[in-house]
Amino acid sequence: MDGICDDLQAENDALGDVVGDLSEEQWRLPTPAEGWDSRETMVHLGMTDWVATVAVVDPEHFDDFKAAAARGEMDLHTAAGFDFASMSGAEIWDWLCAERSKMLDAVRPLDPKDRIPWFGPSMGALSFVTARLMETWSHGHDVADTHGRELPRTDRLRHVAHIGVSTRGWSYANRGLEVPDGPVRVELDAPSGDVWTWGPEDAADRVSGDAYEFCLAVTQRRHHTETVLSVTGPLATGWMDIAQAFAGPPTDAESRRAA
Repeated sequence: MDGICDDLQAENDALGDVVGDLSEEQWRLPTPAEGWDSRETMVHLGMTDWVATVAVVDPEHFDDFKAAAARGEMDLHTAAGFDFASMSGAEIWDWLCAERSKMLDAVRPLDPKDRIPWFGPSMGALSFVTARLMETWSHGHDVADTHGRELPRTDRLRHVAHIGVSTRGWSYANRGLEVPDGPVRVELDAPSGDVWTWGPEDAADRVSGDAYEFCLAVTQRRHHTETVLSVTGPLATGWMDIAQAFAGPPTDAESRRAA
C-alpha cells in the first residue's frame, strides 16, 4: 500500500507542476473532456477523494450516500458542503491536495486486499488506490493538453496500463456484448526502457508499442488508430476499438472530446 500511495502522491505532485502558475482565466479554459474546464476537473478529482475517505473511515455513512444517490435524492457537492463557485482555481487545487492527503492517510494502513465499499461493487484497497491514480493521470492529461504542457512519462504508467489490460472484459460487458473467447498478448515499452507484458507469449492477437500511447488509448484520450501502437488480429482490434479502463456508461474517444 505504501508503494501505490507514494505513486499516487507523485502523480498528484506532477499535476501540481502543470497547474501551479495558471491564471484564473486559464483555469476556466475548456479541456478536451467536453463540458469540463480545469477547475471542474479538479473538483471532480477532489470530490471523488472526499467520498473515498468517507467510504474508508465511515462505510455506513457512505452506504447512506450511495442509497440516496441511487434514488436521485442527493447531490454530493451539496452533501459535502463545499462552495466551489466562490473558489478560485488555485483555491480548488489547494482543497484537492488536502482531500487527497486525507484519503491517502485513510487507505495507507489498510491491507491490499481489504474491501472498500464503492458505487459499483466493493473494491480491494490496492485496486481502489490504483484506480485513483489512473483517474488522476487521465484527467491530468486533459488539463496538461489544455495548456500545452506535458505530464512526465514515468513507470507509474504501469498502473494505468495494468488497469487497461485487466478491464478488457469490462469494455465488452459494459456495452452488453459477449466477451470474445481467446487471449490477447500485450507488450509495452516502458519509459524506463523495460518491456511490460501481459497474456500468453504465443497468442496470435497482439497489442504492442509505447506504454504511454497504450494508456492514452485505454483511457480514451486517443483512439488507437491515432497512435503508433501495433494492433494485430480481430480480438485485439475489437478490444482496442472499445477499450474503456474506467467505470461508468460506455463512451469512446470521440465522444469525450470537445467539439
